[in-house]
Amino acid sequence: MKDMIRKRKSVRKYDMTELDATALERVRAQIARCTALCPGIRYSIEIVGKTKGLFGIKSPHYLIFRSEDKEGAYENIGFIGQQMDLFFSESGLGSCWLGMAKPDASNEGALPFVISMAFGKPVEPLHRELSDFTRKPLSEIGEGPDARLEAARLAPSGMNAQNWYFIARGGEIHCYRKQLNPLLGVMMNKLCCIDMGIALCHIMKESDGFSFSKAPDAPVRKGFVYMGSVT
Repeated sequence: MKDMIRKRKSVRKYDMTELDATALERVRAQIARCTALCPGIRYSIEIVGKTKGLFGIKSPHYLIFRSEDKEGAYENIGFIGQQMDLFFSESGLGSCWLGMAKPDASNEGALPFVISMAFGKPVEPLHRELSDFTRKPLSEIGEGPDARLEAARLAPSGMNAQNWYFIARGGEIHCYRKQLNPLLGVMMNKLCCIDMGIALCHIMKESDGFSFSKAPDAPVRKGFVYMGSVT
């Protein structure tokens, strides 16, 4: 699946034919296999047929991600959801994170809604060449000698903003999100945390072993909020 990091793309055009029962069962099986970044946080993932909201993408199916509201919840959902994104890409299906789409009124859940993801059979190219990625150079989003930073650089993010920074030292990767102007509101900070989880999923896929926690001696990065460290 880690090979998909260098091939995946956000698919925005879909065949509206619903997937068959076997394909949907494979999706459910992958949902059950996903690894959490923060195992102590309760979450749920549902498959639904419609969403509502601005800038919606028409697809036959959507994942609805929900989570209890506690520290680390959004990073956890980004980490889990990106495993699904890579799974879809590997399985010949398209997918796309949807920051503005919400569950339809008929899809109420016990846990608070976080974000959704479209998926289905693509009617546009599923993969791309590495040269087709539009991303900031590595020097703008990180520092230090660690090949895994390239995988983080290629991760998708809200509006392709890449509001993160990584410092690699002594085998650890210290992770930060940009400290945004308060006028941008809670929504943008939420998306930045989800984006961090997405990038951490890419780092995990490139790691022989993976652990994420707060480090007492993490360096300070001006203009950024420290999120945790990969060891």
